[in-house]
Formats: sequence, C-alpha cells, structure tokens
Amino acid sequence: MTYSVKEIYYTLQGEGAQTGRAAVFCRFAGCNLWSGREKDRPTAVCRFCDTDFVGTDGPGGGKLATAEALADTVARAWLRGQAEDSPAADPGPAGVPAGPLAPRLKSEATPAGAVATDPGPEAAGARPLVVCTGGEPLLQLDDALVAAFHARGFEVAVETNGTQARPAGLDWVCVSPKAGAPLVLTSGDELKLVYPQAGVLPETFEHLAFRHFFLQPMDGPERDSNTALALRYCLTHPRWRLSLQTHKLLGIP
Repeated sequence: MTYSVKEIYYTLQGEGAQTGRAAVFCRFAGCNLWSGREKDRPTAVCRFCDTDFVGTDGPGGGKLATAEALADTVARAWLRGQAEDSPAADPGPAGVPAGPLAPRLKSEATPAGAVATDPGPEAAGARPLVVCTGGEPLLQLDDALVAAFHARGFEVAVETNGTQARPAGLDWVCVSPKAGAPLVLTSGDELKLVYPQAGVLPETFEHLAFRHFFLQPMDGPERDSNTALALRYCLTHPRWRLSLQTHKLLGIP
C-alpha cells in the first residue's frame, strides 16, 4: 500500500487527555467527510474543519510506498525533535538527520533502522508517541503500519471521526464525532466532541465505552462564545471535561 501523507512534524499534543505530551504528528491526506477544498465546504458533511489535509506537499509529507518507509520517516522525525538544535536541524541527504543527531539515529536503531523498542521500566509513559491524524487517518492506517510503528518503539494514537473501522493494536483512540456522520467506533480512550454542533448533543454519547469525555469549543469567529457555552456545559455536566486547543494558544504546530 502507498500511504499519502500531508505532513509529519514533531510537537506537543495540544488537545485532550494527552495535552502537553511530545509526539510526532503524522497527518494523512484525504477525508471522507470533506474534500478539503473550500468550494466543497458548503455541501460537506463536516463544514468546520480548520486543517489543511489536501495533497502531500507539507513538511515531511509525501507518498510512502511501504509501512516500513513511513515508520522510518516518523522515527527520524522523533529523533530530530529530540536534538537540542531541532528547530534549525538540517535533514541531510534522503531526509536522514545530519549533525549531532545522525550518530543517535544509528546507535538507537535496530538492524532494520528502527528506534530501539525497550525504553526500560523507568521510562513508563515516556515512550515515543506518534499521533495519526488527518483528514481521516483510518482511510489509510492499517495493521501493517501499526506493526511497523510498534517495531520502532512507538505508542500509536489515532484521532478519527469514528466513521471507519480501526486496525488492531492501537494504543490510544480519540474519536471526534461529526453531525450527520454514522459512528462506527463506539469505544476508545477519549471522545472529543467539537461544541456546539447543530444536531449533536453531548448526552447522545454518554452511554458509549470511552474513558474520557471532552468538549472542545468550535474554533472560528464565535470561538469566545463557544468556549463560554462549553465551559457552562462542563460545569453542569461533570462527566465532561473542557479541551482547549493549547497549541493554538501557544503558537506551535
């Protein structure tokens, strides 16, 4: 399978239960609820998306021919992100990190060129994390890619609209339901509802098997009033927690 990826970058998770955790974001191109083109937004199922997932021209993006090739690209992004001079790092030939990080890539890799898989018990919770997002990542994320990420020591998280079946072995599943879209995934680690959405009430989802329930204020011109609405709902319905897009507040990717 050839994977079409918009961008790959190292940052901090900005939303939900894992806010603040370092991760490589692997943004897949394409979505089943909107083409990503403004001319199609008025007729799309999801009309409020604020993410560019069209094409493969973003930083680190491209078409990767195998799961191993994509997992290696993500592993390089993680190692590059660990370098003290990562903001100005030179990716070097063929995307392999240059400078002081290159020896780390060699020494911390398995014979197949992968990141070491055993961080030791003292590193519990500090394993490398890849967040598969989009667009809709479950249009492409498959068993082979999950296995390739795991072979390189990564925890694998997905942020999905919940309309597609998921591959086996995912470590973290975040579902963000959209009005008018059938919900196939009804269990996971967190349900993150963009709020408010016409035709979707939070209580509709409370019976589902998720560990965490978040309301995230819809971004856009009404963000302040939407935040106030979400705040009020969380205060009166304590099962729900407020999720803010802290990466936007901090001005990071």
